[in-house]
Amino acid sequence: MVTSVTSFGRSGLYDWLIQRIGGAVMAAYTIFIVAYLALNPDLTFEQWQSLYNQLWMRVFTLVTLLSFISHAWIGLWAVLTDYLTTRMLGSKATFLRIFAQMVLGAVAVTYLVWGIQVIWGIN
Repeated sequence: MVTSVTSFGRSGLYDWLIQRIGGAVMAAYTIFIVAYLALNPDLTFEQWQSLYNQLWMRVFTLVTLLSFISHAWIGLWAVLTDYLTTRMLGSKATFLRIFAQMVLGAVAVTYLVWGIQVIWGIN
């Protein structure tokens, strides 16, 4: 079995499992937010702030953010390794694929740091 340095998990099965669990977490978060908004039609800023000031909601939001980033990384890694190949792009394929992965990795880290700052109110 060959494991790529830029892949997320140990194996394809592990990546698949991370994506499925992450997808379930994101679905649960979306259902919760939609239900909360539906049950609070006259939502005020104070109610919204009160919800996000609770520890469990911050943790749920952080887990959802981590799920989103891991889900996106695995999916984009699969697309890049499938389509940015030597057969498709010639000798520059490896450089382009690694460059694209570096850019996407930088975006993912930026979103993670920014999300943590927003969730936990770190200045």
